Amino acid sequence: MFQSPVILTLDLLGTFAFGLNGALTATRAARLDLVGVLVLGMMTALGGGVIRDILINVPPATFGDGRYLAAAAGGALVAFLLSVELERYTRLITVFDAVGLSVFCVTGTSKALDAGLGSVQAVILGVITAVGGGTLRDIAVQRVPSVLTSDFYAVPALVGAVLAAVALGIGIPGLVGALVPAAVAFVIRMLGVRYNLRVPRTRERGFHSRDGDEATD
Repeated sequence: MFQSPVILTLDLLGTFAFGLNGALTATRAARLDLVGVLVLGMMTALGGGVIRDILINVPPATFGDGRYLAAAAGGALVAFLLSVELERYTRLITVFDAVGLSVFCVTGTSKALDAGLGSVQAVILGVITAVGGGTLRDIAVQRVPSVLTSDFYAVPALVGAVLAAVALGIGIPGLVGALVPAAVAFVIRMLGVRYNLRVPRTRERGFHSRDGDEATD
């Protein structure tokens, strides 16, 4: 399947960023050796793309282009070697996560559209590409996936995927059509972190006991 230089560059950037972020997150959640850090870093970086490619019935790009494996392993290795230094900059972990999230929602949508899927299906696969690897990582370290607990995590991916589908649908040039949706998703994610923005949640249900005290279910 043809892939433009812009999408390829963004895809490799997102792969490196997620490899770095996934490995750093893994080291914070569990004491792992080099193999464990590499596995979880590469799982984070490549998992979403593999799921996407399987769903659109194409050979996973990870196994057909060694640059993806190199980018993922490189990010994870940097995290392993500099984990102590990078831990001093906790916001940096979030920034790399936001970069990977924003890039993958765009490249995932683009690849799904190139495969002939409709816009709605492409948007769904764009979101899966963005959050799939992190979800696999969290399950591997026995954590509730971030996408289910972190406010404004899936929302930026959804917005970026929708904008990417619209841009490609109306024929906006590749560079602008890819970078603008990714930038918007990145800004939304970082604003959510900066201002602790939250999406609506279900209200907690409660009942009153016979003594008139409120208790929760």
